[in-house]
Amino acid sequence: MENKKENHTYLEINGDYRMRELDKSDLEQFNALLQYAFQVTSYELLQTGWEQEEIKYAKRPILEEAYVLGWFYKEKLASMIVVYSMKVNIHDNIMDMGGITGVATYPEYTGKGLIHSLMKRVVNYMHEQEFPISFLYPYSIPFYRKMGWEIVSDKLTFTVKDTQLPKARPVTGMVERVSLDSEDYHNVHSYFALQHHGALIRDNLAWDEYWRWENDDMIAAVYYNKDHKPLGYVVYYIANEIFHIKEMVYLNIEANYGLWNYISAHFSMITQVQGDNYSGEPMAYLFEDSEITETISPYIMARIIDVHDFLLEYPYQIQPEDFKIHFRVIDELAPWNAGDFMVSWHDGETICEQVEDNQSINVVELSINTLTTMLMGYKRPTYLYDHEKIQTEYYMLTWLERLIPVEKPYFSDYF
Repeated sequence: MENKKENHTYLEINGDYRMRELDKSDLEQFNALLQYAFQVTSYELLQTGWEQEEIKYAKRPILEEAYVLGWFYKEKLASMIVVYSMKVNIHDNIMDMGGITGVATYPEYTGKGLIHSLMKRVVNYMHEQEFPISFLYPYSIPFYRKMGWEIVSDKLTFTVKDTQLPKARPVTGMVERVSLDSEDYHNVHSYFALQHHGALIRDNLAWDEYWRWENDDMIAAVYYNKDHKPLGYVVYYIANEIFHIKEMVYLNIEANYGLWNYISAHFSMITQVQGDNYSGEPMAYLFEDSEITETISPYIMARIIDVHDFLLEYPYQIQPEDFKIHFRVIDELAPWNAGDFMVSWHDGETICEQVEDNQSINVVELSINTLTTMLMGYKRPTYLYDHEKIQTEYYMLTWLERLIPVEKPYFSDYF
């Protein structure tokens, strides 16, 4: 149902509730709901160096550059959701991605299905915008699983004592501290993202989100080789004798050694190093003293928005001629994804077509959640089969293991 009132177009009307897209006139209500839902007070922001006007306008770019949808109750914003237009590396293939953020509802409006209806709307929106996949940082994994999202990457948090820091290794380059908007620093991330499956391709908006609400003590240090070519960086701050790593990226082992040399050079100032590792692989093996503390937690969830387009764009490890595989997908939120998608290859090209759901050979039946986490490489086909997430003939696991690249996703961003 569509209705216009006060120059606003309502996508749905339910009693006193009205759904519409937000614009700049909604900025104050938008900020108020964000701060309430995510428990960020103006006082806390002021304590970290934000001015009152900066707080008010910090999220203005969202309303200008993103799709923001909300439910209003008697003209008061009750619930909302935000979609960013982004790009992500999927096994060396750069795909458009819808980044979900700002999912929030005032407590007095919970339990009325507002978020569920907003999620359904934005899935349709992303389908119309031809985003093959969507990412989000979950506040409730079970909630998002019900709507088709699944875990695709982990965050490994580590603690290294000062006595466990690696000994200096000889390198020909050196580390230099740079500004947070340094071109060299940004370029290293761009090269890194193009080489690593799952990484976000950061544009200006993504960089703004990367730094939003961070304190002013953050430092970026870049490793340069002997030809002054930037090959890695570490973003960090030091507080209470702890070296906190926000992110550490390197393009080769020389840069890795150089950055750890730099960190270890703070030995007299710190008692430990704490940081986050997004590679999906524990770090302990790489330390001479491997008794470091590492904890793992799920980080980013993803959802294939358009199965046909994703399967068509997906970079399979092999392209077997005279072979067809049927992905029988279950997706309750996106009806265009439900059905049998037959994938085959001819002359180096992938062919994907939706066919009658009555095939009996080479069929792999699975939910949209499982299809997403499997194709993203977070969980392997055999693991998913063993845990009854996939229904197929056992011989098909060999094909799936060969088709799907092995690399785990790297995703270090937050929005």
